[in-house]
Amino acid sequence: MANTFSQIYLQFVFAVKQRECLIPKEHKAELHKYITALVQNRKAKMLAIHCMPDHTHLFVGFKPTILISDFVKEVKVESNEIINDKKWVKGKFNWQEGYGVFSYSHSQIGAVINYILNQESHHRKKSFKEEYHELLRKFEIPFEEKYLFNFIE
Repeated sequence: MANTFSQIYLQFVFAVKQRECLIPKEHKAELHKYITALVQNRKAKMLAIHCMPDHTHLFVGFKPTILISDFVKEVKVESNEIINDKKWVKGKFNWQEGYGVFSYSHSQIGAVINYILNQESHHRKKSFKEEYHELLRKFEIPFEEKYLFNFIE
């Protein structure tokens, strides 16, 4: 679109169904590349990605022409397919329903990228449940516990 300018940075967070630790470490780099290609094919820019065994963070430069819900659905469905086609897990792999999406300003890009790329060390101190609750509170998003991901204690 001529004369249309935007600067949209979104962090997406979604979990493995039943919060099981199913994302195999030995295939994480390949999954990162695959999801990055999915993002780029949708005319968005991957700024950072990190797949933990039970959840994933994406940080994306976004276009206003992309519908957020369609974007997340397509990324989750197509990444499900590669995990299942390559038989990386026993049984059927699925992402849990729902996702979190959080917006950031240009001045926060470096901090968010660092945060996402350092998920392994971050989760030595804080569980995914604690992290997700913290994001919801930080962004002042009202929520009911029963509608959050199935957190396994």
